[in-house]
Amino acid sequence: MKSSTGPNVQTQLGVQGMTCAACVGRVERTLRSIPGVDPESVSVNLATERASLAYDSGQVSPPALASALEAAGYPALTSEVTLNVGQLAATWGHRAEQALLGLPGVLEVSANPATNQVRVRFLVGVTEAATLQAALQSAGLSSAGSEAGLSLSDAQALAQQTEARRLKNDLTLATLFAVPLFVLAMAPMLWPPLHHLLETVMPTWAQNLLMLVLALPVQFWAGRRFYQHGLAAWRAGAPDMNTLVMLGTSAAFFYSALVTVAPRLFPAGSAHVYFEASAVVIALVLLGKSLEARAKGQSTAAMQSLLSLQVPTAYREELGQLREVAVSEVRPGDRLSVRPFERIPLDGTVVAGRSLVDESMLTGESVPASKLPGSEVTGGTINGAGLLTLEVTRVGNDTTLARIIALVERAQASRPPIQGLADRVVAVFVPAVLLISALTFLIWMYLGRADLAAALPQALMHAVAVLIIACPCAVGLATPVSIMIGSAKAAEMGVLFRSGAALEALQDVHIFALDKTGTLTAGQPRLVAIHPVPGQNEPYLLRICASAELGSEHPVAYALVRSARDQLYRLSLPQSARAIPGAGFEAQVDGMRVQLGNREYMERLGLSAGVALLPDPGPATAIYAVIDGSLQGLFIVEDPLKAGAVDAVHALQKGGGQLALVTGDRLSAAQAVARQLGFRQAADSVAAQVMPDEKARIVTELQRRGRVAFIGDGINDAPALAQADVGIAIGTGTDVAIETADVILMSGDLRGVPNAVALSKATLKNVRLNLFWAFAYNALLIPVAAGVLSPWGLALSPVLAAAAMALSSVFVLSNALRLRRFRAPYLLQ
Repeated sequence: MKSSTGPNVQTQLGVQGMTCAACVGRVERTLRSIPGVDPESVSVNLATERASLAYDSGQVSPPALASALEAAGYPALTSEVTLNVGQLAATWGHRAEQALLGLPGVLEVSANPATNQVRVRFLVGVTEAATLQAALQSAGLSSAGSEAGLSLSDAQALAQQTEARRLKNDLTLATLFAVPLFVLAMAPMLWPPLHHLLETVMPTWAQNLLMLVLALPVQFWAGRRFYQHGLAAWRAGAPDMNTLVMLGTSAAFFYSALVTVAPRLFPAGSAHVYFEASAVVIALVLLGKSLEARAKGQSTAAMQSLLSLQVPTAYREELGQLREVAVSEVRPGDRLSVRPFERIPLDGTVVAGRSLVDESMLTGESVPASKLPGSEVTGGTINGAGLLTLEVTRVGNDTTLARIIALVERAQASRPPIQGLADRVVAVFVPAVLLISALTFLIWMYLGRADLAAALPQALMHAVAVLIIACPCAVGLATPVSIMIGSAKAAEMGVLFRSGAALEALQDVHIFALDKTGTLTAGQPRLVAIHPVPGQNEPYLLRICASAELGSEHPVAYALVRSARDQLYRLSLPQSARAIPGAGFEAQVDGMRVQLGNREYMERLGLSAGVALLPDPGPATAIYAVIDGSLQGLFIVEDPLKAGAVDAVHALQKGGGQLALVTGDRLSAAQAVARQLGFRQAADSVAAQVMPDEKARIVTELQRRGRVAFIGDGINDAPALAQADVGIAIGTGTDVAIETADVILMSGDLRGVPNAVALSKATLKNVRLNLFWAFAYNALLIPVAAGVLSPWGLALSPVLAAAAMALSSVFVLSNALRLRRFRAPYLLQ
């Protein structure tokens, strides 16, 4: 949504109080109705309890979003932080409040000059404690946090723990009263002598009164959450699971209460009480919610393991000494000391020391990487036995780990297309259940009109059973919880899905188009031969051409530069340089015009005759050198295949995939690589000498045959990555490719592609099973609860309905948790 008043801002909010898919729909409708919010961007996830949206900052503010959610009965997640401010006078307190209240997401600011503290309540996910401190410092106030503000994930984890404790307390209370109530109501029916004994000790009206007393705390204290949320949803015209439980248990409770206090109002023989049904139903629903909360906690374990990689403190070099500081205080350029077997705090470059670093938690590679001075290291990885000194290059949200966490959170919060089916069903589900329940009551009353005394309790119990059995929780959880666990599991494997849609789309891909250099090959070509023209000096030719290539970022350029430096040649910086897309490179070196490129580039320069006199490079990459318009020689460069590339190709072929090699290199070189990889002549294809802007066109042509995934790593791959149904970027490639792609392989190992495909298929199979169970459960048991099978002696009481409802959600969550045991086909080395 474009706006002239303010830019779109993408944000995530934690949303509290959602219990089922109907709640999700209500939160989405609330956010979409707010002027300034892009309706298409709103996505609410029940499993992660988050809302993702984009809004026009000129029309609406985060506090306004929070107010709308509060009014709808689903408050946004907030946190508080206390900031110490040096010499906070009364006037400075006003300045602090003004500086903080203007920040997005800040809800309340309270300055206390007596204690030199400022307490801030803010929306988690919109702003953070570090931003608040920076705002105070910009206002001229020194600041340090005395109580840490929580991140969105931490705040949600704390809120979930709090809710789990409340559920446990309510369940304990409900059980304490529901069990004796159930025994008092059912034991006499199971053992008639006990019924006669009770009648002699306590008449029926006294027994009913005792059961009323036992049921009261269950109904209105342990079950208060169903009234709080159910009534709010009813008033908003969007009844949900809480509404169904509230109506069902209330019908049984108030009918029984009226029977207890005014039994003469009912026909003879119909004055029965069902306090045990309402109390046990509430206890069972709370049990189901408790089990659901526990399973949700387990489902976030993979995400928590990612968050646990973040290091809170680091040892910073200050005036020759090491001082332990909070990671939030570290800035780019600072030097940190990382002791043996400690976790590396932030991204940086090694400036001293040597060690092996375990990067498996980020890349999925099991073999530790060797780190020397000049090597890049990533925050969250584990140092080996060596002592390292590193210079910090990225901090805060710019670090690799922070970006990984953000991508995983975005994927978990997004809505895959398969969720659309569940959303359409849920939109009419609860109103339909209410209608079915009402019709059930009326039909049973009509069928038993000859004996209303017997028909009334039977009609009531069937209607209540329908309300209790039909819970949309399982439907709402079926997709998001599987996507959440699947995307977090992928991150453990070194695969990042940018969205749930990408996770879903990858399973349907059967054409895999691959770039060559840097994707299939190591991207580190080696200079294997130099063929100067007669009379030209080989060392001189290499020195001049390597100097020219200093201005290029192409992997082939590195081969020349690396070879010249290995031979200790002194290189000159080029005065100017420019790339010739898909052809070569041109630069000015020591006053000379140096042109380097492929055979086609030489033909464009009119040097075909000279090229014919030089040796045939065969399948290797040929770089012709021209100095001041004269052809001076040929460099032959080879780029070895990446380890695992052959395995990856075979795995994709075995899974029914077709392959296409798309490269700017010569046809002979491309065909040689295809042969090494085991391309099949009938099914797989090779497109060589492709200009960068043509790669997207080739992907479009391949899409006529089916869904296409393009796998690449360079800037020139970005258009193809964007055009493909699924763009897969090599994480060791350029930032442009990574930002364009839908899937990112954190390591350069191509076996991550079949791993990602296998996980995508496993996740979607899990989602389909969840959806089948959720829909089949309701389709089968609602008629049973309504009494369709009663003529054959099969009926579903409200108590059994509550147990079945609880088990449906637990089944869906337990099935999704199986994804945590997923094993990738390949263990990356």
